[in-house]
Amino acid sequence: MATKKNVPSIGAGWVSVTDLRLAVTRARDNRERQVRLLDNLNGRVAQRRDEVERSLADIPSLQRGGLVNRAVSTFRAQVKRESADARLAHVREAGTIAGLVARAKQHYQSPVQMLVREGLGSERRSRILQQIEHSGPTELASLAALAASTGDREMGAALVSRVNRMEAADRPFSPQALADALVGAEHRDVTAAIMEVERTAEEAAHADTAFESGRANPTRTIQAAIMRREEAAVGADLDAFISEEQEN
Repeated sequence: MATKKNVPSIGAGWVSVTDLRLAVTRARDNRERQVRLLDNLNGRVAQRRDEVERSLADIPSLQRGGLVNRAVSTFRAQVKRESADARLAHVREAGTIAGLVARAKQHYQSPVQMLVREGLGSERRSRILQQIEHSGPTELASLAALAASTGDREMGAALVSRVNRMEAADRPFSPQALADALVGAEHRDVTAAIMEVERTAEEAAHADTAFESGRANPTRTIQAAIMRREEAAVGADLDAFISEEQEN
């Protein structure tokens, strides 16, 4: 049974690599601020529990437990109401950023897709295409090796466009291998960036729900752990990826 390919939809918004770098930074900042907020709120509730327990220290433990729980429950409900808008803002921000990177997926499905956009419409790429129009397999393979060793993405894009018009069995080099050599690392960075933003949105929603209910959802905790493991498997260095934008 043939596998259906994901065809990019016409009219979807463009999301650049720079946009993705900024999205990861924004998502991390939002999540860190949410964590600080929830830690502060939970700290206030814990402090209230300590205060109530000390004030009722003379009451027998069987009676004290119920009184403490009721007092803390009332205080927690108050804290939840007072912080509702601030907490919701963090969850919505995480969702907004996740929505942005979701649009990026169709533009970064593979290194080949990324490479063929390089220099599109440029005079140099058009000139290279003209020069290699009648090149034989040996010359094309040699130029592919040159493009890979020099990091020449425009030449690589032109070569991929050229050999993609050939029968698969006649291609002197693998377009996928050339694309991976030229933009594979960036593709892994982009993939990991999208995954982290999506996972961060899930964690933000889970954290707020856990605060509301007073307990974490084990299933969602496991899901977040799995997402983290899948991110790690991509093999990207997102800290370095983000720092490239800060240096530029």
